[in-house]
Amino acid sequence: MKTMNRKYAALFGLLAIGSLSLSACAEGSDSGSGESSSMSMESSSSAPMSESSSGSSSSMSSDMDPAANLVGPGCEAYAKAVPDGKGSVAGMAQDPVAVAASNNPMLKTLTKAVSGELNPDVDLVDTLNGDEFTVFAPVDDAFAAIPKKDLNAVVEDSDMLTKVLTYHVVPGQIAPDKIAGTHKTVEGDTLKVTGSGDDLKVNDASVICGGVKTANATVYLIDSVLMPPAKK
Repeated sequence: MKTMNRKYAALFGLLAIGSLSLSACAEGSDSGSGESSSMSMESSSSAPMSESSSGSSSSMSSDMDPAANLVGPGCEAYAKAVPDGKGSVAGMAQDPVAVAASNNPMLKTLTKAVSGELNPDVDLVDTLNGDEFTVFAPVDDAFAAIPKKDLNAVVEDSDMLTKVLTYHVVPGQIAPDKIAGTHKTVEGDTLKVTGSGDDLKVNDASVICGGVKTANATVYLIDSVLMPPAKK
Protein backbone atom coordinates (compact mmCIF):
# COMPACT_ATOMS: atom_id res chain seq x y z
CA MET A 1 0.00 0.00 0.00
CA LYS A 2 2.86 2.40 0.92
CA THR A 3 4.60 1.65 -2.42
CA MET A 4 1.43 2.41 -4.36
CA ASN A 5 0.97 5.72 -2.49
CA ARG A 6 4.52 6.80 -3.43
CA LYS A 7 3.97 5.80 -7.10
CA TYR A 8 0.87 7.93 -7.50
CA ALA A 9 1.86 10.81 -5.20
CA ALA A 10 2.91 13.07 -8.13
CA LEU A 11 -0.36 12.60 -9.96
CA PHE A 12 -2.56 13.32 -6.98
CA GLY A 13 -0.41 15.90 -5.21
CA LEU A 14 -3.17 18.50 -5.33
CA LEU A 15 -5.69 16.39 -3.55
CA ALA A 16 -7.27 17.88 -0.45
CA ILE A 17 -5.82 17.14 2.99
CA GLY A 18 -9.00 15.27 3.77
CA SER A 19 -8.28 12.82 0.99
CA LEU A 20 -4.76 12.29 2.28
CA SER A 21 -6.19 11.68 5.74
CA LEU A 22 -8.46 9.02 4.35
CA SER A 23 -5.50 7.34 2.66
CA ALA A 24 -3.52 7.43 5.89
CA CYS A 25 -6.42 5.82 7.72
CA ALA A 26 -6.54 3.10 5.08
CA GLU A 27 -2.80 2.51 5.54
CA GLY A 28 -3.26 2.24 9.30
CA SER A 29 -6.06 -0.26 8.80
CA ASP A 30 -3.91 -2.36 6.44
CA SER A 31 -1.01 -2.28 8.90
CA GLY A 32 -3.23 -3.40 11.74
CA SER A 33 -4.61 -6.20 9.61
CA GLY A 34 -1.05 -7.30 8.77
CA GLU A 35 -0.05 -7.34 12.42
CA SER A 36 -3.17 -9.36 13.26
CA SER A 37 -2.35 -11.89 10.52
CA SER A 38 1.24 -12.10 11.72
CA MET A 39 0.11 -12.78 15.27
CA SER A 40 -2.33 -15.40 14.00
CA MET A 41 0.44 -17.12 12.02
CA GLU A 42 2.75 -17.09 15.03
CA SER A 43 0.01 -18.63 17.17
CA SER A 44 -0.65 -21.31 14.56
CA SER A 45 3.05 -22.13 14.19
CA SER A 46 3.40 -22.59 17.93
CA ALA A 47 0.69 -25.27 18.00
CA PRO A 48 2.68 -27.88 16.00
CA MET A 49 5.70 -27.16 18.18
CA SER A 50 3.59 -27.88 21.25
CA GLU A 51 2.30 -31.10 19.68
CA SER A 52 5.85 -32.08 18.69
CA SER A 53 7.09 -31.52 22.24
CA SER A 54 4.25 -33.67 23.55
CA GLY A 55 5.16 -36.42 21.09
CA SER A 56 8.84 -36.26 22.07
CA SER A 57 7.94 -36.54 25.74
CA SER A 58 5.81 -39.59 25.01
CA SER A 59 8.65 -41.20 23.04
CA MET A 60 11.16 -40.48 25.80
CA SER A 61 8.78 -41.97 28.37
CA SER A 62 8.51 -45.14 26.26
CA ASP A 63 12.31 -45.37 25.92
CA MET A 64 12.73 -45.01 29.68
CA ASP A 65 10.29 -47.84 30.45
CA PRO A 66 12.40 -51.05 30.59
CA ALA A 67 9.30 -53.17 29.89
CA ALA A 68 8.22 -51.20 26.81
CA ASN A 69 9.87 -53.41 24.17
CA LEU A 70 9.65 -56.88 25.70
CA VAL A 71 8.82 -59.79 23.40
CA GLY A 72 8.17 -63.46 24.02
CA PRO A 73 5.43 -65.70 25.37
CA GLY A 74 7.02 -65.92 28.82
CA CYS A 75 7.29 -62.22 29.66
CA GLU A 76 3.99 -62.14 31.55
CA ALA A 77 4.95 -65.18 33.62
CA TYR A 78 8.37 -63.63 34.32
CA ALA A 79 6.74 -60.40 35.50
CA LYS A 80 4.43 -62.35 37.81
CA ALA A 81 7.24 -64.52 39.18
CA VAL A 82 9.55 -61.55 39.78
CA PRO A 83 7.30 -58.49 40.02
CA ASP A 84 9.83 -56.27 41.76
CA GLY A 85 13.30 -56.19 43.25
CA LYS A 86 16.69 -56.41 41.55
CA GLY A 87 15.75 -59.51 39.56
CA SER A 88 12.66 -57.92 38.00
CA VAL A 89 12.62 -56.27 34.58
CA ALA A 90 12.91 -52.83 36.17
CA GLY A 91 15.55 -54.00 38.64
CA MET A 92 17.80 -55.60 36.01
CA ALA A 93 17.88 -52.34 34.07
CA GLN A 94 19.84 -50.73 36.89
CA ASP A 95 22.88 -53.05 36.87
CA PRO A 96 25.50 -54.28 34.37
CA VAL A 97 24.58 -57.58 32.80
CA ALA A 98 26.57 -60.05 34.94
CA VAL A 99 25.28 -58.40 38.11
CA ALA A 100 21.73 -58.19 36.75
CA ALA A 101 21.79 -61.89 35.80
CA SER A 102 22.98 -62.83 39.28
CA ASN A 103 19.86 -61.18 40.71
CA ASN A 104 17.49 -63.06 38.41
CA PRO A 105 16.19 -66.26 40.05
CA MET A 106 15.85 -67.95 36.63
CA LEU A 107 19.53 -67.51 35.74
CA LYS A 108 21.32 -69.12 38.68
CA THR A 109 23.23 -71.74 36.66
CA LEU A 110 24.31 -69.24 34.00
CA THR A 111 25.52 -66.90 36.74
CA LYS A 112 27.61 -69.67 38.28
CA ALA A 113 29.04 -70.53 34.86
CA VAL A 114 30.21 -67.00 33.97
CA SER A 115 31.47 -66.07 37.44
CA GLY A 116 34.02 -68.85 37.98
CA GLU A 117 31.86 -70.72 40.44
CA LEU A 118 31.57 -73.79 38.21
CA ASN A 119 35.12 -73.56 36.89
CA PRO A 120 37.60 -71.17 38.58
CA ASP A 121 39.45 -70.74 35.29
CA VAL A 122 36.39 -69.31 33.56
CA ASP A 123 35.38 -65.92 34.95
CA LEU A 124 33.74 -63.63 32.40
CA VAL A 125 32.17 -61.10 34.77
CA ASP A 126 34.51 -58.20 34.01
CA THR A 127 34.28 -58.86 30.28
CA LEU A 128 30.49 -58.95 30.29
CA ASN A 129 30.20 -55.85 32.44
CA GLY A 130 32.83 -53.91 30.47
CA ASP A 131 31.10 -53.29 27.14
CA GLU A 132 27.73 -53.33 25.39
CA PHE A 133 26.35 -56.74 24.42
CA THR A 134 23.32 -58.71 23.37
CA VAL A 135 23.14 -61.80 25.58
CA PHE A 136 21.13 -64.93 24.89
CA ALA A 137 20.70 -66.26 28.41
CA PRO A 138 19.66 -69.89 28.95
CA VAL A 139 17.37 -70.23 31.95
CA ASP A 140 18.04 -72.83 34.66
CA ASP A 141 15.66 -75.33 33.05
CA ALA A 142 17.77 -75.20 29.88
CA PHE A 143 20.87 -76.36 31.76
CA ALA A 144 18.84 -78.95 33.66
CA ALA A 145 17.77 -80.50 30.35
CA ILE A 146 21.39 -81.37 29.49
CA PRO A 147 22.45 -84.85 30.69
CA LYS A 148 24.58 -84.35 33.79
CA LYS A 149 27.50 -86.28 32.34
CA ASP A 150 27.59 -84.05 29.26
CA LEU A 151 27.24 -80.86 31.28
CA ASN A 152 30.06 -81.87 33.62
CA ALA A 153 32.31 -82.60 30.65
CA VAL A 154 31.80 -79.08 29.34
CA VAL A 155 32.21 -77.45 32.76
CA GLU A 156 35.49 -79.26 33.44
CA ASP A 157 36.96 -78.21 30.09
CA SER A 158 37.85 -74.52 30.50
CA ASP A 159 38.28 -73.86 26.79
CA MET A 160 35.02 -75.57 25.87
CA LEU A 161 33.08 -73.83 28.63
CA THR A 162 34.45 -70.46 27.50
CA LYS A 163 33.48 -71.21 23.90
CA VAL A 164 29.95 -72.23 24.85
CA LEU A 165 29.38 -69.19 27.06
CA THR A 166 30.82 -66.62 24.63
CA TYR A 167 28.76 -68.17 21.83
CA HIS A 168 25.73 -66.75 23.66
CA VAL A 169 27.09 -63.20 23.46
CA VAL A 170 26.95 -60.79 20.50
CA PRO A 171 28.78 -57.43 20.54
CA GLY A 172 26.49 -54.39 20.73
CA GLN A 173 22.91 -54.09 21.87
CA ILE A 174 20.23 -55.31 19.45
CA ALA A 175 16.57 -54.46 20.03
CA PRO A 176 13.80 -57.00 19.39
CA ASP A 177 12.66 -55.29 16.18
CA LYS A 178 16.21 -55.59 14.77
CA ILE A 179 17.23 -58.98 16.17
CA ALA A 180 16.21 -61.23 13.27
CA GLY A 181 19.18 -62.22 11.14
CA THR A 182 22.65 -63.73 11.41
CA HIS A 183 24.98 -62.38 14.09
CA LYS A 184 28.65 -62.98 14.80
CA THR A 185 29.24 -63.93 18.42
CA VAL A 186 32.11 -63.12 20.75
CA GLU A 187 33.16 -66.77 20.38
CA GLY A 188 33.70 -66.13 16.65
CA ASP A 189 31.00 -68.27 15.04
CA THR A 190 27.60 -67.01 13.98
CA LEU A 191 24.10 -67.72 15.23
CA LYS A 192 20.81 -67.09 13.50
CA VAL A 193 17.70 -65.47 14.89
CA THR A 194 14.44 -66.13 13.07
CA GLY A 195 10.83 -65.11 13.54
CA SER A 196 9.42 -61.87 14.92
CA GLY A 197 7.44 -60.46 17.82
CA ASP A 198 6.59 -63.07 20.44
CA ASP A 199 7.77 -65.91 18.21
CA LEU A 200 11.57 -65.72 18.03
CA LYS A 201 14.09 -68.54 17.77
CA VAL A 202 17.85 -68.45 18.23
CA ASN A 203 19.17 -71.37 16.21
CA ASP A 204 16.90 -74.11 17.68
CA ALA A 205 16.22 -72.36 21.01
CA SER A 206 13.03 -70.39 21.62
CA VAL A 207 13.03 -66.94 23.17
CA ILE A 208 11.05 -66.98 26.42
CA CYS A 209 11.29 -63.26 27.04
CA GLY A 210 13.52 -60.89 25.11
CA GLY A 211 14.46 -57.24 25.09
CA VAL A 212 15.20 -57.25 28.83
CA LYS A 213 17.46 -54.27 29.44
CA THR A 214 20.42 -54.03 31.77
CA ALA A 215 22.76 -51.09 32.23
CA ASN A 216 24.97 -52.27 29.36
CA ALA A 217 23.17 -55.09 27.56
CA THR A 218 19.97 -56.38 26.00
CA VAL A 219 19.07 -59.86 27.23
CA TYR A 220 16.99 -62.60 25.63
CA LEU A 221 16.01 -65.43 27.98
CA ILE A 222 16.05 -68.70 26.00
CA ASP A 223 14.89 -72.24 26.70
CA SER A 224 17.97 -74.15 25.47
CA VAL A 225 21.74 -73.92 25.77
CA LEU A 226 23.33 -72.99 22.43
CA MET A 227 26.28 -75.01 21.19
CA PRO A 228 28.87 -73.60 18.78
CA PRO A 229 28.97 -75.40 15.44
CA ALA A 230 31.44 -78.27 15.32
CA LYS A 231 34.66 -77.44 13.54
CA LYS A 232 35.10 -79.30 10.27
